[in-house]
Amino acid sequence: MPFNITLPMQFHGIISTIGWFDAIDILIVAVILYKIYVMLKDTRAITLVKGVLVLLAVTMVCSWAELHVISWLLQKAVTLLFVALPIVFQPELRRALEHLGQGSFLGKTALLDDEEARSVVFELTKAVKQLSATKTGALLVIERNMWLNDISATGIQIDGLISADFLLNVFIVNTPLHDGAAIIRGNRLIAAGCLLPLTENRTLSTELGTRHRAAIGLSEQCDALVVVVSEETGTISVAENGHIMRHLDIETLQAVLMPAFASPQAGLKDMVRNWRKKK
Repeated sequence: MPFNITLPMQFHGIISTIGWFDAIDILIVAVILYKIYVMLKDTRAITLVKGVLVLLAVTMVCSWAELHVISWLLQKAVTLLFVALPIVFQPELRRALEHLGQGSFLGKTALLDDEEARSVVFELTKAVKQLSATKTGALLVIERNMWLNDISATGIQIDGLISADFLLNVFIVNTPLHDGAAIIRGNRLIAAGCLLPLTENRTLSTELGTRHRAAIGLSEQCDALVVVVSEETGTISVAENGHIMRHLDIETLQAVLMPAFASPQAGLKDMVRNWRKKK
């Protein structure tokens, strides 16, 4: 009985001490933790995070059970682990700092409105369809929140307006730009013939060649969307967050590409236009 009375009183006492600034503080921390989770989700780092949480939980249980030797060993292991974390999570930390430096940590950078996005996706899919039909190998990197200036610097700077004919000319076989990747920012092709980092994932299928491994490797390090056309089979694939989707048709490719270009404010703009028309 005393326990049932005391617990609600303690809970009420804690709630009564929380002010508006405390609520804002908690909300900011929650948003930051959520953004970190989104960044780590679907990456190899999430398994490491789970391992760290399990280790911390076991340490707390051993300390509560007064298992002194095991507690001492686990505490030392946790200390060493926190020293090693910056090394283990180096790619994720680099990605987070780039997001923060570019002002995109708390939201998506809108590049195109809905109409422009549809036009660019149409031209891209038109080019990819032709490349697939002729079994012409291609790598198309769609830049999103994280800028890829270091990747584009490895190729030839172009800065041209996106069109299907333009892209087909870039990937003509036996030309200097054919073997590299094309970097797309918004509605412009900013560079071609660029070099991409290869993935170190050894569990991938042996069917995947250098283009596919380069696409996966870049998607592991940034938030770019990478379209791959196989030179051997003409198969269309898309790499994102270290994963690859293969054997896509043109309709599916359009659905995958559209969110990478469409501004999140496009829907609101359309509502305003429609409202003005009705008036």
